[in-house]
Amino acid sequence: FSQLKSRYKLLYHRNKLIISLLIYQALTTSELVKLKIKNIDVEQGTIYIPRSHRLNARTLELRAVQLDHAYHYICMDRNQLLKQSTDQLLITKTGNEESGEGISYLVSTLRSSIKNNKVTPQLIRQSVITNFLSSGTDLRIVQVFAGHKKPSATEKYRQTNLEKLRSSIE
Repeated sequence: FSQLKSRYKLLYHRNKLIISLLIYQALTTSELVKLKIKNIDVEQGTIYIPRSHRLNARTLELRAVQLDHAYHYICMDRNQLLKQSTDQLLITKTGNEESGEGISYLVSTLRSSIKNNKVTPQLIRQSVITNFLSSGTDLRIVQVFAGHKKPSATEKYRQTNLEKLRSSIE
């Protein structure tokens, strides 16, 4: 992120917040795009993810470093980026509402520093959910965390992990 900080100073905290929401809360790109400022409660240390047609609403805890980036971005940088009034959380460097393309681009810029250079926001989410399941976290807890409406949606991540195990045994 050091190169991003000097290149797009006002996007530094926003970008750190985006990456951390992908990694720690396993948010989808569409969930990130739909976030409003009111969805982050810095005092409570939580983020509310509204429901969509595919995923349930949920409130997740934020880590301290995420709160720092969220506070700095919302209270300082975001206002300087804004070109028009909006309650959408993520704003682009041109001052418009984030549509999702910038999130994918941000992840793609980090590929050179990651072993799997095919990493995408979706792959990050899948990896986080799979890691929770493989570490023994209860299926229902992971289901709520991921926002899955049905346990079978979460179960697929466990099955994917089993397939990898089977292929490595063979």
